[in-house]
Amino acid sequence: MPDSISRRRFSPALVSGLVLAGLLLLVAVLTPILLNDAATQMTDARRLGPSAAHWFGTDELGRDILARALVATRLTLVMSAIATAIAVVFGVLIGGLVWLLPERLREVVLRIIDATVAFPSLVLGLIIAAILGPGAVSATIAIGVAGIPSFARIAANLTGGIVHRDYVVTARLLGVNEFSIFTRHLLPNISGALLMLATSSFALSLLEISSLSFVGLGVQSPQFDFGRVLNESLATIYVQPMGSVAPAVMLIIAGVTSMLIGDGLAATLDPVQKFSKVKPSFDAPAGRRDPHAMLEVSRLVVRAPSGEPLVRGVSLAVKRGEILGLVGESGSGKSMTAMAIAGLLADGVEAEAEVLRLGDIDLMGRVASRRMATEIGLVYQDPGTTFNPALRLGGQLTEVLRVHLRMSRRLARGRLTGALSDVHIRDAERRVGQHPHEWSGGMLQRASIASAMLTEPKLIIADEATTALDVTVQAEVLRQFKTVNRDHGTAMLFISHDIGVVQELCDRVIVMRGGEHVEELTGAELKAGQAQHPYTRRLLASAPSFEPAGSSGSRDRDGGDHD
Repeated sequence: MPDSISRRRFSPALVSGLVLAGLLLLVAVLTPILLNDAATQMTDARRLGPSAAHWFGTDELGRDILARALVATRLTLVMSAIATAIAVVFGVLIGGLVWLLPERLREVVLRIIDATVAFPSLVLGLIIAAILGPGAVSATIAIGVAGIPSFARIAANLTGGIVHRDYVVTARLLGVNEFSIFTRHLLPNISGALLMLATSSFALSLLEISSLSFVGLGVQSPQFDFGRVLNESLATIYVQPMGSVAPAVMLIIAGVTSMLIGDGLAATLDPVQKFSKVKPSFDAPAGRRDPHAMLEVSRLVVRAPSGEPLVRGVSLAVKRGEILGLVGESGSGKSMTAMAIAGLLADGVEAEAEVLRLGDIDLMGRVASRRMATEIGLVYQDPGTTFNPALRLGGQLTEVLRVHLRMSRRLARGRLTGALSDVHIRDAERRVGQHPHEWSGGMLQRASIASAMLTEPKLIIADEATTALDVTVQAEVLRQFKTVNRDHGTAMLFISHDIGVVQELCDRVIVMRGGEHVEELTGAELKAGQAQHPYTRRLLASAPSFEPAGSSGSRDRDGGDHD
């Protein structure tokens, strides 16, 4: 781990909060032992004012008010902790697991959560406590249950931000069960934020439980917490105002402690997506059947949740050992086409096709997760979201080998280090034990390329695979792609904005615009500038050229004339 991380200093707020928390715990543990008699035994010294013997006076039964406030710390903290745990555990389970439900059921659950959050938690707690009846257990359950909707909403928002990340989508592709996805991929990545929020929830539970006791729905005599002690001082508050100060100060200190820990954790921890066999509803061009193709796509249509077509009847075929390039401007449908082939479209986005197969696999039907995981290799565009930041890279990069090919951890790790060395990751044996944040973006991209090649898949889909690489490393990675393609006969779908890379690497190139296939030509024709479609000629003209102005090469690239 880098020195900057291993030497991270705790924030002053966190240190202060932890010190105060330690003192509160000492008070909670020791005072019921040392001051129990003073806090509970009735005496004749009733309603005394502050003095050296009784700093905040005594109550109407002659009990020392300060002693009662200090002894009440234990029960108050225990009840608040249990109520917070109920809210956090059940809220996180509901809010996190809701994203793993079918879309319609998820929407129903989210709307129920929204409706429940509309009620203030204290009001909801009062209703529940009134139904359950007065008592410490009832108050704890009431406040815990009342806090569940808020935490469920928070957990749902946090989980919704990562549930479509590449590493989560890939886990689904690998056949990981939904609960394992939640515990392994979702929960670790929201745990930091939840920990910070839990401390704020503790402060709120503390206040609400004390409020229930204050109005008589919480702790009942002979037990007492901060709210109960405050309630007892209410009758004499005008003639003996200091009687309410001790429990109020203890309540404030406990709340401030919780908030300091939450703010400190925030400063310390963060210093710096189905198929259906439906005939396309508009007139897409008929696809040419090619029984010899490794990948065959005919009349592919992809629709947004609104029904708007994002890919409009695209047909393509890729043979063994062939590299097919997809080029076009952003939003042209290149990546959407690739994700439809891999079965990784976002929720609500649907794909239709007359033919969609890889070898003998009908990609429109139900495909075994083992075959999808081992016969399609994916290299995503953004290496920063490809890997789970909470897990070490070795386990992530060898997951397919261990889960689907039943390799031992040692053998899978050995194959991985060899593959990483092939893409020029130095000291691979040590680095596979690191987390993604300890690698550069270029290294992560090379790692994803190496991982995609580990199972020797039939098809590799590379979506802007060289975006994060410098020119030297890019050339080596492209050479590695070409080697795998030649030696193993792997079909490849290569998506890129870089015309120079595409024309050098690809055997054939399909140009896309607005979700449509507008032109197909060979890599050599693209390099020679022999494009027919005006849009392709504009793409070529926009690509940087280092040839002298007026040279024949420049004229060829420009395609003669422009629209």
